[in-house]
Amino acid sequence: MDSIWHIIVTSTPQIAAAGLKYTIPIAIISFILGLILAIFTALVKISTRRGWFLILKAIANFYVWLFRSTPLLVQLFIVYFGLPYLKIKGLFPNGVQLDPWTAGIATFSLNTGAYCAETIRAAILSIPQGQWEAAYSIGMTKSQVLKRIILPQAARVSLPPLSNSFISLVKDTSLAASITIIEMFEVSQQIAAQNYQPLVMYSLVAALYAILCTILSWLQGYLEKRTSRYLRPLN
Repeated sequence: MDSIWHIIVTSTPQIAAAGLKYTIPIAIISFILGLILAIFTALVKISTRRGWFLILKAIANFYVWLFRSTPLLVQLFIVYFGLPYLKIKGLFPNGVQLDPWTAGIATFSLNTGAYCAETIRAAILSIPQGQWEAAYSIGMTKSQVLKRIILPQAARVSLPPLSNSFISLVKDTSLAASITIIEMFEVSQQIAAQNYQPLVMYSLVAALYAILCTILSWLQGYLEKRTSRYLRPLN
């Protein structure tokens, strides 16, 4: 029992350090980039423009379908291990070579953007059509309606599912170990290979993930209360 406790005490700082250095930054950067991509994709998908814009809409639909229909682990392998074999003469003669950090950020961002795009699209469409018409009646343009009326409300509606997506992303960063990023799970694997205590190490890293996600869940609840404080409670 003492040896197990010693392993926990000595290993926790190493795993936590990997979380601060890799897990959390990867999750935050990927989510921000994915959210930007998601907003753009959602606006393209709900647009009623015709002509050449239909091509852009088709690309957006294909992108969302592709990343929601394939496993994240497979996406990571394609980007990191597969793209180096994509050799295009004059453009990529040696293939697309990405370091683990870039490959991980790119894949997590694209995957997050696909899921969040549908969340944001649904949130925008949930705003009553009457609000659009009322804004148009006082001379506001479509971009003004989106910026001043629709998007602020859609942000509040989409906050819970987007928060859940971020929490899921934090856990999904453990897959980055498969492309040699030394995040929390990878560190626990390395330590387990040294002390031959895989149950202890994997349970420890699971507990650290649980603590981190619990903090994020509390923050989600706080943000929901703050953004809903002006709403009338249901009787």
